[in-house]
Amino acid sequence: MRLFKQTPEDYYNAPYAEFPALIRGTVFVVMGILWVFSKLMWRWKVEDADLLFERQEGRGSVVICNHTSMAELLAVETALFFGGRRIRPIFKSEFAKTKIVRWAFSRVGGIPVERGTADMKCLRAAQHALQRGEDVLIFPEGTRIRSREIKPEVHGGFALIAQMGKAPVNPLAICGWSDITPKGKKLMRPKKCWIRAGKAISLSDAPAELKRKERLAWFESEAMSRVYAMRDDLCAEHPGRF
Repeated sequence: MRLFKQTPEDYYNAPYAEFPALIRGTVFVVMGILWVFSKLMWRWKVEDADLLFERQEGRGSVVICNHTSMAELLAVETALFFGGRRIRPIFKSEFAKTKIVRWAFSRVGGIPVERGTADMKCLRAAQHALQRGEDVLIFPEGTRIRSREIKPEVHGGFALIAQMGKAPVNPLAICGWSDITPKGKKLMRPKKCWIRAGKAISLSDAPAELKRKERLAWFESEAMSRVYAMRDDLCAEHPGRF
């Protein structure tokens, strides 16, 4: 792989291990800076981290999480990175409308998705990443949810990606990140925040009597139910935080 000659599409489909050494070194340094910054600002740790870092032989996993702010992305991605995972985050294609942003996102391993469509390019790129042993990070809610009263539309593509890649889903839940930026303010403030990992779930865990489409629907629902159950437990343990 070349630093400048390859297109973003080349990087979406290439193994992370084949990215140029300069890119991988830069990513390591940037991740280190973001890890330190987020730790100092929000004093987070991954509870039950052993559940997150269990590995399936030869394959990656799909990591899903609820979404309340942009800040938790720093913590989740750096936690995964320094936990030994080579993560391929799925991001909304509208984030990469300019060439420089598209170039940068592709060089850190991101894979764009056209929301609201059957984006086979994204699905195939994610499938192949899982089959190589890389991991895919998805926030299925698709947008920031600032209250438990809001019932988001969950984008179930994560379940299809896991099915295609024959990979498990690792549920994560976060709490406390929604109020690090006070209403009407733009600057983030230091706050204690939480991340919790749950037990991985596989399509093979679905009841045997279900038909194929029913099994996929069960898979999606059960995975998100685990995310929300952990989120609610965290919020109950830390009243007034979301």
